[in-house]
Amino acid sequence: MSFIKRFRNSIVAMLALIMYASCMAALFLLLGIENWQILGLSRTSIMMAFTFVVMGFLLVRAYGGYNVGVRKSRPIVISLSIAIVMDDILTYLVLVIMNTNDENGRMIRFSSLGFLVLAILIQIVVITIFTYVGNAFYFAVNPAEKTLIVTGSEDEQEKIRAAVGIFHRRYSITEGAVASDPDTERKIDEVDSVFFYDVPKERLDQLTEICYRRKKSVYINPNIADILLHSGREQFFSDLPFYHSEAHRMTFEQRVIKRLGDIAISALGLIITSPLFLIAAVTIKKEDGGSVFFRQERATVGGKVFRIIKFRTMKEDAKIASATKDDDRITKTGRWLRKYRIDELPQLVNILKGDMSLVGPRPEMLKNVEEYTADLPEFRYRLRMKAGLTGYAQVMGKYNTTSRDKLILDLMYIENFSIANDIRILLQTVTVLFSAEESTEAFDDEPGK
Repeated sequence: MSFIKRFRNSIVAMLALIMYASCMAALFLLLGIENWQILGLSRTSIMMAFTFVVMGFLLVRAYGGYNVGVRKSRPIVISLSIAIVMDDILTYLVLVIMNTNDENGRMIRFSSLGFLVLAILIQIVVITIFTYVGNAFYFAVNPAEKTLIVTGSEDEQEKIRAAVGIFHRRYSITEGAVASDPDTERKIDEVDSVFFYDVPKERLDQLTEICYRRKKSVYINPNIADILLHSGREQFFSDLPFYHSEAHRMTFEQRVIKRLGDIAISALGLIITSPLFLIAAVTIKKEDGGSVFFRQERATVGGKVFRIIKFRTMKEDAKIASATKDDDRITKTGRWLRKYRIDELPQLVNILKGDMSLVGPRPEMLKNVEEYTADLPEFRYRLRMKAGLTGYAQVMGKYNTTSRDKLILDLMYIENFSIANDIRILLQTVTVLFSAEESTEAFDDEPGK
């Protein structure tokens, strides 16, 4: 067993390689039934192989990769399956283009679609098997780490325990501790990993130094200073080391590319999703005869106010406030629209108009902005970028994510902005549709609490 533990990372990497190779083999062998040239060394097979490997690497990396032991099996299967399907489609398009030649009359032909679908189904089965086997292997050779939860107050213990407890195969929570408790240092000695959440800085510095000295794994929920530090780069002045975090400003080129992308993708999205618009509109109207759309003032960059457009999911005369758990204001149609985020589609019009961007901080209700800012003054920093349809808070968070954690997620996006990161977030947004129950949880009570 010690030998296997020593080479566990190499074994996991080998499993990933075999999985990817199997997916590629399934695609090529099935498409090769009607396209014999791709089974040998030809221009078509080389171009297809190049596309599958390069695009597969980029897509799989964007979706998190084969990270068994870190994520649960179902999210890995979903993200890898989406990545492979996209990769298959791109590779298939290369085949279609290469088959458009004089011999075929220069006609574009979408042949072997049945074999493409069959290959995708086989690949999903392969991914599922290798993911569950990979996680089973990882946890067989890596027993759950004894874990301590350290929070700033007793009230936060339950929330952090619930979040970390989902990964019970990796973390065995022995007990919790409040940072100010002098017994916390003794408890650190008895565990392998320590989670810190909302711990005052001075005390956090003391406890993390103890963890470092005693070789304990550390997980720290960041504050604004931590985000700036993470986004900075090393810089040396003589023998003095510094981290330099430049005040974030989008360049002219970034603004142009981001805006052009917003226009192109939102316009295309409106065309592609037009059938969903029709179904949603008819269903909403049929249920209670009320208005199809819901408009409300929201805050965007610089505190500018705009009217957001969404499909109406609540009763016509419902009180305007964030949704709560088992909220009786939400209609039957509304629950379905919220579950699959279809209620958000009309925001593509806001994006086309320039009120919003595809990626950015979530546009909050003006009432929430006032309440959150009164409780957490730093919340106003979210308004440094244009509000977005999706972003870290929308992909990683939930409807009931606290105002503090929303702020941290949005600042992570703002301070690490890049066009490449926007693309990655857009790709990851697709996975939210397959995790609807988790991503659309409402507030248990009042928003922000």
